[in-house]
Amino acid sequence: MQIPLSEYPRPQMVRDSYLCLNGVWNLRFLSDGDKAQTQSIVVPYSPESEFSGVGRTLQEYETMLYSRHVEFPDVDFSQDRLLLHFGAVDYRAIVFIDMEQVAEHIGGYLPFSVEVDKASFDLDVSVQDPGDSREISRGKQSSSPGGIWYPKTSGIWQTVWMEKVPGTYIRELKILPDLQGFWITVCMSDESVGKAVLSIDGIRHEIKTNEKQYIKIDNPRLWSPDDPYLYNFDISAGVDTVHSYVGLRTFGIGLDNKGHNVLLLNDKPFFHHGLLDQGYYKGGYYTPQDDRDFIEDISRMKKMGFNTLRKHIKVEPLRWYYHCDRLGMLVWQDMVSGGGRYRLSVISAPLVTGSFLKDDRYDKFAREDAHERDIWEEEAYGTVRNLYNCTCVAMWVPFNEGWGQFDSKRITDNIRKIDGSRTIDHASGWHDQKIGDFRSLHVYFRPYRFKPDKLGRPVILSEFGGYGMEIGLTEKRAFTYRKYRSREDLTAAIVKLYETQIIPAKQKGLAASIYTQVSDVEQEVNGLLSYDRKTVKVNADDLARMSERLLKTE
Repeated sequence: MQIPLSEYPRPQMVRDSYLCLNGVWNLRFLSDGDKAQTQSIVVPYSPESEFSGVGRTLQEYETMLYSRHVEFPDVDFSQDRLLLHFGAVDYRAIVFIDMEQVAEHIGGYLPFSVEVDKASFDLDVSVQDPGDSREISRGKQSSSPGGIWYPKTSGIWQTVWMEKVPGTYIRELKILPDLQGFWITVCMSDESVGKAVLSIDGIRHEIKTNEKQYIKIDNPRLWSPDDPYLYNFDISAGVDTVHSYVGLRTFGIGLDNKGHNVLLLNDKPFFHHGLLDQGYYKGGYYTPQDDRDFIEDISRMKKMGFNTLRKHIKVEPLRWYYHCDRLGMLVWQDMVSGGGRYRLSVISAPLVTGSFLKDDRYDKFAREDAHERDIWEEEAYGTVRNLYNCTCVAMWVPFNEGWGQFDSKRITDNIRKIDGSRTIDHASGWHDQKIGDFRSLHVYFRPYRFKPDKLGRPVILSEFGGYGMEIGLTEKRAFTYRKYRSREDLTAAIVKLYETQIIPAKQKGLAASIYTQVSDVEQEVNGLLSYDRKTVKVNADDLARMSERLLKTE
């Protein structure tokens, strides 16, 4: 069979050596004891998904054991080292090489790596996933899916791969662009300060490793959704060479010509016209069948005139952000929510009442466990570091609608210390703590009328709409905020929503709007696309014309 999702998984740090380990692995559910049968699973699809070939939900008390043999060609261990990379494994993974434990990783959304000292070995990965039975980061996953909650995704769900590196190698790049060039830190595996050469546009720059240095670009061409230009460059340090890229851009907040406090791109007012993007795929759940699925979603939304995607409660593989970089799509990145069982009075009632709570009340927000709070913070800060170099990422969103929210002022301050180059929506929807960069609103059940923020912050409509049309849903009860029966009716309703509410609000100072959503997911039928992406549920040309009117309105 063809190896699924075999494209290079880390586009901003590419080496010539690459071995993709996706494909057919052996799998056992060890909780079955002596009856544990070995079966096949297609990696990187979760066992719950159709594409995995398994179709079985991992229970909270169970353990899965993935196994396969690995051969990496042409390795000289007197000069070379081997790195084994996992894109993401949900939730607790223990890695064994020839039955010896070499790594353990907790958290279902971030990459991790381990050094391997053999070119031929048996690889085993033991996985446990307590799902929503504990206060772990789980996002939209639920053991009782329905409404806005979706089925569980366990185990390996991003690419597993290997690469060969020299004894001392480039461990990481840290890239910070501005409007004239970019700062770069070349982090070496031994943390030494030495020489490196950066080649860009035919010009060689001699720089030092492990020190932050500036690369100036003559006649810079700035990145934007309208012109997503990327500068490609190579870095050599010792005998190691990696290929990378950067887009020159800045994000911020400032005044437009009417004196409204708005979002800035490259020091100019820029309205973020976006969509909520859940990142679920029919047949694969968290994982698409093909890299082209990423491209088609982004491209279709651009053709409708949208310039922003809010990646909702999920962290994607780095290739998704690469396609946003090169195609020109801004990204608001949510942190993955966690916590205990959410209270409807906390997470849903504010949609109607508009009330909010102080988020140091851990009991109200299902955040009593201090250890689990610490784990969530590690993952949140790890998300910022993991996506730091992505040109497209414009905003961090730590908390959404009070789902496991806590200590948002301290957490927002800590995120800003890691990355001060992007804006932060500290509490999307409600439970605003009167901090952060924005007044962030979710409006579904009433008309939206713009009101300026009393604290002078830009106002963003970070979720609204959610109009739906049911297609081919026979076994589940459809969920939508407002239902329409035809493509024409749905399109007309969305266009009217923008023309009567969003465009007038933009004229008064609204800084951004995020419509719900890119695609249907399971029983949720609010998408502009069907769950299988085979049907565009709206007239794309009508939405493109509406987008043009919105973006030209001052």
